Amino acid sequence: MFKGLGAMMSLLGNQGKIQEEVQKFQTQVGQITAEASSGAGYVTVKVNGKMEVLSVRISEEAMKLNDREMLEDLISAATNQALTKVRQQLAEESAKMAANIGLPPGMLGGGFPGLGG
Repeated sequence: MFKGLGAMMSLLGNQGKIQEEVQKFQTQVGQITAEASSGAGYVTVKVNGKMEVLSVRISEEAMKLNDREMLEDLISAATNQALTKVRQQLAEESAKMAANIGLPPGMLGGGFPGLGG
């Protein structure tokens, strides 16, 4: 606990570095994307680091099945998988940022509030 407190105190004198790293992180968040498929490729969803759905692709084969309930389930599954992937990427990037500003591993709790961390 005291190591973490010491690290936090040292950050107070290094606000310029903190602002630079946070700004870099925020830029990277917009560039992070993840894609996931469900139903053997029937549905593919792409999301970004801001937790926005960028695209949903439904294959011709899935459309021919004419099964609305199955498509709804596949879209949910692909979206959740893509969000899980992007959350992992965000956790990795926030860990890098924490290390760059001198915080001990895990100090940010795996991410920032509101970003799925």
